[in-house]
Amino acid sequence: QVQLVESGGGSVQAGGSLRVSCRHPGYTHSAYCMGWFRQAPGKEREGVAVIDSDTSTRYASSVKGRFTISQDNAKNTLYLQLSSLKPEDTAMYYCAADPGDRCGDWWEIPGRYISWGQGTQVTVSS
Repeated sequence: QVQLVESGGGSVQAGGSLRVSCRHPGYTHSAYCMGWFRQAPGKEREGVAVIDSDTSTRYASSVKGRFTISQDNAKNTLYLQLSSLKPEDTAMYYCAADPGDRCGDWWEIPGRYISWGQGTQVTVSS
């Protein structure tokens, strides 16, 4: 099972920016889907953004244009740049990976991912 370690969360004011990172051991699979989910207290875990082995990306409509997912394969690191943050972006952000499949229309289903990190908290104040 791939081990994922998130970092970079914190507290910012609305309109501010943060970058969260996810270190992973690297993949030997030719195809994979990796991304970010978030979960606010009392709410279900929701997909935020994913990127796959062909560098195709998908975003939730609520973050499109504000968040950017990227990866540095030389560093085995996945990033999520969060900009124009809103209080409703406050949540625990989790890194997830599905080695073996490119991202598809299923990308927002948490159960499709076999590896998860412990999460990093992002808090946005108004």
